[in-house]
Amino acid sequence: MSGGDKLDFEIRPNPAPVSVTDRAALLANPGFGRVFTDHMVTIRHAEGKGWYDARVEARAPIPMDPAAAVLHYAQEIFEGLKAYRTADGGVTMFRPEANAARFGISARRMAMPVLPEDAFVDSLRLLVEIDRDWIPEGEDGSLYLRPFMFASEVFLGVRPANEYLYVVIASPVGAYFSGGVKPVTVWVSPDYIRAAPGGTGAAKCGGNYAASLVAQAEAIEHGCDQVVFLDAVERRYVDELGGMNVFFVYDDGSVVTPPLTGAILAGITRESVLTLAADAGHRVEERPVSFADWQADAASGRLREVFACGTAAVVTPIGQVRFPDGEFLIGGGEPGPVTTALRQQLVDLQRGRADDPHGWVRRIL
Repeated sequence: MSGGDKLDFEIRPNPAPVSVTDRAALLANPGFGRVFTDHMVTIRHAEGKGWYDARVEARAPIPMDPAAAVLHYAQEIFEGLKAYRTADGGVTMFRPEANAARFGISARRMAMPVLPEDAFVDSLRLLVEIDRDWIPEGEDGSLYLRPFMFASEVFLGVRPANEYLYVVIASPVGAYFSGGVKPVTVWVSPDYIRAAPGGTGAAKCGGNYAASLVAQAEAIEHGCDQVVFLDAVERRYVDELGGMNVFFVYDDGSVVTPPLTGAILAGITRESVLTLAADAGHRVEERPVSFADWQADAASGRLREVFACGTAAVVTPIGQVRFPDGEFLIGGGEPGPVTTALRQQLVDLQRGRADDPHGWVRRIL
């Protein structure tokens, strides 16, 4: 195949796929991110050559030189989205073009080449086609798709690399949080930040998540499921969770989320929730919410619901908030009606069970 924007994928079926019996056993309880399908996609990029050697091939380890640039300078980005079974036996993806666009934004921020959006979506579709039997049944089951790209050039030196490898792998998954959908407990980090304005917070790169892990470990030590980060400048305002955006629902029906400041990831589920909430008649706002106001409004009853959202967790209610000086409940610790309705609407859209006025659902099989 030739380089450039038009990519022709070579299909190389896995000569030794997992047996039907073994696959069924794995799909019975896949968990999240622990089971993987038979195939992967790879595409290479080189300076002066462009994108080339696009393949769907057997999933296998990636040979890597110890001097590969990604190991030293962390030029790496990724995305996450899902493929879903429909009631009639088809398969859908939810807003893959939005993931493609965000992948390009991340690439530009990390000084990496931009994969054409059509090639990004085609890579997902081809992988789902060949591994469609790995999509779990059931309401919580889906095929999690992980496209990623890293600097593969062998060199030591602080500059953008000249060679990159793009890969897509797939993992059949169940519910993100063990025990299914239930209110989670969050820890407000007093010491750590996720990202700062002007940094890489708006890029979906591994470094942002690495920076969050010590705070996530602290959250677990305090009996919490997730960590909440405050802003890096004043340490007053809520930014986001370790891997999800956050929303607040008030007694007047308004739905509020922190604004995109460059330190917060522009979540595709976040954008979808803003649109769906407005469609349902809620006043939606993107404005700063201080932790002091979060606590005071929860105590007064003005704040009725809080939820996190993201590709993996969809919409997940937050029931309890812990911090070094104490803890408090949101709405009695139970899922609220707005959270429940938005989650169900998203799930129905993703699985092709609801009208799609915004054209978000792509039927691929």
